[in-house]
Amino acid sequence: MRKYSTSPLLFSPISRKKVEADFDGGEVTSNAGALLLREAEGQVGIISALASALRDTRDLRYVDHPLKDIITQRVNQIACGYEDGNDSAALRSDPALKIAAGRLPQTGALLASQPTVSRLENSVRRADLVRMGYALVDNFIASYAAAPSLIILDFDDTEDKTHGARQLALFNAYYDSYCYLPLHIYEGLSGKLIASVLRPGKRPTGKQVVAILKRIVKKIRAAWPDTSILFRGDSHFCSPEALRYCDEHDLLYVIGLGGNATLKRLIEPLMTEARGIFAQSNIAVKLFESFTCQAQTWDSPHRVAGQAEINAKGDNPRFVVTNMTEPDDATVYKYLYCGRGQMENYIKDHKLFLKSDRTSCHDFAANQFRLFLHSAAYVLMHSLRENILKGAQFARAQFDTIRLHILKIGARIRELKTKIVLHLPSSLPHKSILTKACAIFYTLAVP
Repeated sequence: MRKYSTSPLLFSPISRKKVEADFDGGEVTSNAGALLLREAEGQVGIISALASALRDTRDLRYVDHPLKDIITQRVNQIACGYEDGNDSAALRSDPALKIAAGRLPQTGALLASQPTVSRLENSVRRADLVRMGYALVDNFIASYAAAPSLIILDFDDTEDKTHGARQLALFNAYYDSYCYLPLHIYEGLSGKLIASVLRPGKRPTGKQVVAILKRIVKKIRAAWPDTSILFRGDSHFCSPEALRYCDEHDLLYVIGLGGNATLKRLIEPLMTEARGIFAQSNIAVKLFESFTCQAQTWDSPHRVAGQAEINAKGDNPRFVVTNMTEPDDATVYKYLYCGRGQMENYIKDHKLFLKSDRTSCHDFAANQFRLFLHSAAYVLMHSLRENILKGAQFARAQFDTIRLHILKIGARIRELKTKIVLHLPSSLPHKSILTKACAIFYTLAVP
């Protein structure tokens, strides 16, 4: 047992009793819930997949930390709220994180140091990153027990503000900052992550979007030839290249379309009707209508579904382009297109709560590697929420809430001759949830 201090820490007395504290509590952690991440990885395998995509160029005679161990360490730290590689220096002896990485809490070797983590980040090559990207897609496909009838490919990018010298960081006038614009791709019905691509701070061109889309579609079609695929994105993903690719490869699509003089002229009769209804009721009005039109850059006419909206702020006409013929206009806009708003919550979990914008390396490839690590943490946390916490209090909780209540658990850890014992707090508020989670994992692990 470690002895950190011989003098107790003194606090204000309570009911005439002194309040003291010392550092003789033994091997104690605040991350006991990280063991659930280890169990989730055993079912999901995302860390193993990413580690297998890397080529280890080190001299193995002098290697103390296999690549999988380093990635496991970093992904678990990210999920537990330690997003910076520098945190590895302070956490390499944390007993719970050591167990989560497959090491004994007391007699096992320490986890990797910060310099070891940094060397790995800056040694990854472009070919490694390509394989890691494909590994994410393969892991997404493997997460289904059977081929789904429909999947929705939700595309969106988000600001990743940069500071200092960062390769390919560009000034973006829309965000008024130097930034990256990483492209996130989720399955719209389940929230499962499909891909995360770090990009310079400018919107992707149509050719660049298609280059990413076709690689994902090729993987999905090889695994699920009969699954319908719907491509969905806002107006800056509406390009002639994207429409052409979807039409030629039998993809459904619902894509936002920027308003122009022609579209506004076509929807004006419906806008006039909506204004009349609003003038009488003073309640926001939304009416829907579709028409066929063809932009100069399009290969053929397409169906455009328009929304004529009038509210207290004035006119708000909106448009989407689709190749779907059966859904009515309101369904196309309100449900098929506006359903993509849920993606904002997926990005919030990924970017805000897992801090995936912590791309502070100078090298662009190193930052893409970091983004993949945060993506792996997303996959584990999403699996934990959707599969293990299903039906529980936190089944729809944000990742930060799950972390606070399920992962950040204090425990005293003892390593005995034949077993490792975690002494959890008797006052733990969510004993039943943790008990159920362990029972599920134990059942899944039994052959």
